Amino acid sequence: MQIYLPIAEVVVNALTLIGLGGIVGLMSGLFGVGGGFLITPLLFFIGIPPAIAVATGANQVVASSFSGVLAHLKRKTVDFRMGGVLLAGGVVGSSLGVWAFNILSRMGQVDLVVQLCYVIFLGLIGAMMLQESLRAIRRAKGGPIKPVRRNQHVWVHRWPGKMKFRASGLYISAIPPLLVGAAVGVLGAIMGVGGGFIMVPAMIYLLGMPTKVVIGTSLYQITFLSAYTTLMHAISSNTVDIMLAVLLIIGGVVGAQIGVGLGARLRAEQLRILMALLVLAVCGKLAFDLFVTPDDLYSITPGIIG
Repeated sequence: MQIYLPIAEVVVNALTLIGLGGIVGLMSGLFGVGGGFLITPLLFFIGIPPAIAVATGANQVVASSFSGVLAHLKRKTVDFRMGGVLLAGGVVGSSLGVWAFNILSRMGQVDLVVQLCYVIFLGLIGAMMLQESLRAIRRAKGGPIKPVRRNQHVWVHRWPGKMKFRASGLYISAIPPLLVGAAVGVLGAIMGVGGGFIMVPAMIYLLGMPTKVVIGTSLYQITFLSAYTTLMHAISSNTVDIMLAVLLIIGGVVGAQIGVGLGARLRAEQLRILMALLVLAVCGKLAFDLFVTPDDLYSITPGIIG
């Protein structure tokens, strides 16, 4: 069933879009990720312009993150105060990111920058995930286990402007969470991702938050930040395609339910390796499309003179 996307100005198969949403939803339920870093490159592959893919893909991040937040609220594993500080930094970073995104659009370089960012970040993340997964498998087979040294986060305690975060059991400066939130905001605005793959490690290793509240707090911040980013893109550059977003969300909701069921049947180490290989495969395809010379170097379109 072919449909016309008015903002993207392309004709695509509706079932293909629902299927892509379902694939990312499946990954979300299977691996516990929002899927923003996967849906945007997949949209590139079917011909959606990168600017539209970035702005519209954030809608699915909002939907999946909100669903996760509801589950964590029931478990009382959300630090609202920390989430608020991260969100404040994220709003500033997102505003700067949208501003940079619009400048790149006017220069005609946004497609190149977005794809380069994905190649770099997906390559790094996929390699680290694969390395950690292989290490976990060796440990499971009885390999040598190195003692883990806990980071005391002394540098965090030296910064001014300390706040109490009771749900996390922390008394630290508000500046590091603001900076983490701002970095994620810039990244989300330019790449159309929630930023959880950066947010979660930063909250654990830089801020010292306990793992039990990290995921819920991250999803809380990502929900509102992605919604804000989507709104800013819609207002400033009109790059959010509602029809595209709806079809992706429909597929994502169904896929996530299937993914949760499948995830219960696979070992954690196997899941992480599959996820790492998927990320590296997407990175490789993007790099191939970006650096290999196309068959048609030029395209001719009708224009109006005068």
